[in-house]
Amino acid sequence: MPDVLEIYRRFEKLPYGRHIFSRLVCMKAPYFKTIKPTFEKLRPGYCRVTMKKRKSVQNHIGSVHAIAMCNMAELTAGTLLEISLPKSMRWIPKGMNVQYLKVARTDLAATCEIDTNGIDELREFPMIVNVTDSNNIEVFRAVIDMHISPKH
Repeated sequence: MPDVLEIYRRFEKLPYGRHIFSRLVCMKAPYFKTIKPTFEKLRPGYCRVTMKKRKSVQNHIGSVHAIAMCNMAELTAGTLLEISLPKSMRWIPKGMNVQYLKVARTDLAATCEIDTNGIDELREFPMIVNVTDSNNIEVFRAVIDMHISPKH
């Protein structure tokens, strides 16, 4: 099976390719389709995912629901780690600490950037995901603790 980064690179060149790739990821991990994400940029060490503010991701006050942002953060960090780790390694989230910094009233973008040096060994690896609104104001931050280990 081709790897995730190879598939992304194939699709990003096509019209609507990023949207198609995003739907494919959601077919593999169906829970993520609840936010209808779009992968805007994906390369080893960097991932940017966007989400439209729609009725289905809003809370009772009309802003983007906290759990929708958690979902977005986990998708961003997990996909980044998936493409950045050697094929002999695997990852699993162990915990997430979040900060709700501002009310999220617009479409959102989640970004995560990591140094890929030294992630090829067994360890705990914290990943920071920043979520910004359409005005580039940070509204949410997550630190996701990932456990990295060899595949068996």
